[in-house]
Formats: sequence, structure tokens, C-alpha cells
Amino acid sequence: MRTGKVTRATKETEVAVEVNLDGAGGAEISTGIGFLDHMLELLARHSRVDIKVKAKGDLHVDQHHTTEDVGIVLGQAVKQALGDMRGIVRYADVHIPMDEALTRVAIDISGRAVLVFKVEFPRDKIGEFDVDLVREFFQAFAANAGITLHVATLYGDNAHHVAESCFKGLARALRAATTLDARAAGEIPSTKGSLG
Repeated sequence: MRTGKVTRATKETEVAVEVNLDGAGGAEISTGIGFLDHMLELLARHSRVDIKVKAKGDLHVDQHHTTEDVGIVLGQAVKQALGDMRGIVRYADVHIPMDEALTRVAIDISGRAVLVFKVEFPRDKIGEFDVDLVREFFQAFAANAGITLHVATLYGDNAHHVAESCFKGLARALRAATTLDARAAGEIPSTKGSLG
């Protein structure tokens, strides 16, 4: 079982995450931020990773700390579940349409944390959710999962659709890259013999 379980408590947030990379896309999400919950449910469903997230944060200040810290802990749980990354496909890229929006996501589960995020939103907020927090989540996730992640929205007029295409793109790329490769069973997918 490729599973991860991580908790993190600070003066700003308390976050607990569990993941199962070989799940069915089940989601039990409670962050106190409706839009973030929706995006994490999409992430679980389309990645086929079972994800449980329970977060309590200083939402009386704003949604930044909770969103970022959920990204941190989810990244750590995915990294834990991947272990030494033996047998995984490692690389994946997808184009995800969401109505008028189109986003490209490419991933390398390399152990090297890099985010390239070329996404423009047509407005500042989606409901009460600040669109800047989409990048904050992706940055925290990539840094703590130890992955190289490129996200580029090619076009899109609706902020919700742009954000959704980013999360669905991450989901589908993660699903493909974490898949166990039957032709490389037990091998670490690197000429160096290790990742990270």
C-alpha cells in the first residue's frame, strides 16, 4: 500500500492529511474554505488518489495560511506515499480543457522541487477565494512533494474554469506519473539509481 499520513500544527493552522496513491479517488475534505474543498475533491477524483484532509486555520485573518498549509501537508503525504519512487512512470503531461479554458500540466516526480506557474486569472476572486492562493497551493505542494511541476493556462475567460483546469491537470498528471510501470517493476526510474 502506497499511503501517507502527515499532521502539522502551528499557531496558524492544524492540518491532518491521509493519502492512498492506489485508491479510487475518494475524498473526505474539510478545510473551512468551500472553494478549496471543491478543488481538492476534484484532485482526488481525477487522480484516483484517496485523499482525506482535515484543517482548522485562522480564517478570521484570511484564507492564505490554511490554503498554503494544506498544500504543504498534502505534498508531504504524497512524498511519504511514494517512498523511494521505485517502479513509477515518473513523467507525465496533460492538456485539460474546462469549457473555454485550456491548461497544460507537466510533472516530473524527481525529488527536485520546482514550480513554473504561468496562469493568469481574469479576476481577483472566485467568490471569497483569492485567486493568488491557487499559486500558493501549487507552490507548497510541489516544494513538499519534491516534484518538478509546470502549469500553464493557455487561455481562459472564467476564473473558476481556469482554476479548475489547473487542479484537474495536476490530478491527471499525478495519476499518470505515479502509476506503477509493469515494464520497469521494482526499478528506480533514473540513470543515477536514486531520485531526490
